[in-house]
Amino acid sequence: MFMHNKRLMYTVRVSEPNPTLASLFLEQFGGPQGELAAAMRYFTQAISEDDAGRKDMLLDIATEELSHLEIIGSMIVMLTKGVKGRLAEGAKDGELLAEITKGGESHTLSLLYGGGAALVNSAGAPWTAAYVDTIGEPTCDLRSNIAAEARAKIIYERLINVTDDASVKEALGFLMTREIAHQKAFEKALYAIEPNFPPGKLPGQKDFVSKYFNLSQGDGGDVEGPWNSGPLWERIDDRERQAAVDGGDGSASVKVSAAEKRILQRVAERTHSRTDIDPPTGAELGAKAGDVDKAR
Repeated sequence: MFMHNKRLMYTVRVSEPNPTLASLFLEQFGGPQGELAAAMRYFTQAISEDDAGRKDMLLDIATEELSHLEIIGSMIVMLTKGVKGRLAEGAKDGELLAEITKGGESHTLSLLYGGGAALVNSAGAPWTAAYVDTIGEPTCDLRSNIAAEARAKIIYERLINVTDDASVKEALGFLMTREIAHQKAFEKALYAIEPNFPPGKLPGQKDFVSKYFNLSQGDGGDVEGPWNSGPLWERIDDRERQAAVDGGDGSASVKVSAAEKRILQRVAERTHSRTDIDPPTGAELGAKAGDVDKAR
């Protein structure tokens, strides 16, 4: 059961309307790193979660993300207040056109949604459930959640940098800060699961779990660090040791029945490429015709 409190989680104050800025804020309303995507990600995880502690945490944070959705949506609506009235009542020739087409997707926001908060991102693409990347394994999902909160924080930082409205900056700063708090909660929940790496039940194959294949070699140097060198790694630089690492010949094969083999042989014979001829092609004939035209 959900109950709504009409007071926003954080007070929204906007100094003046700015539909262009509002169109950028749509990124956190209907975008992949936005509040609705986060709320749906954590809510769906909570529904299927069997651990009472994680279920409670996920429901708390999912509900808070809906509160954040209300905050960012209210900011969008406040930023489009001026254009909303003029769209409905009309304005002097050219004034409204100049206002709603001066940047971003403000024209889409104004014309299609009447200045309302729409479930689209800042480029006008509709929200989609594909933004929710839950896979149903807590150690995977918690890592994904940490990354999602980190990405959302970066988007809020960028939005803070594109406005000079002090009150708007404060509200965005609050939303950004809550992303940090959620990262902390998810990370604690992850490390409360022992063991939590590797994800899932099956261990990795011992022969390969600690090998680092240095496959990108050349100019620029092969940088060594704790991610590819040291006591945790066996670094493989030799090109010969990077292929057929299982000890086989590195080819692909399949067992087929005798009947299937005969059919495959007929297909191969029918479609084989001849190496004893050099037939002229359309491209070659066209090139020759072009040479004749040039000569003329």
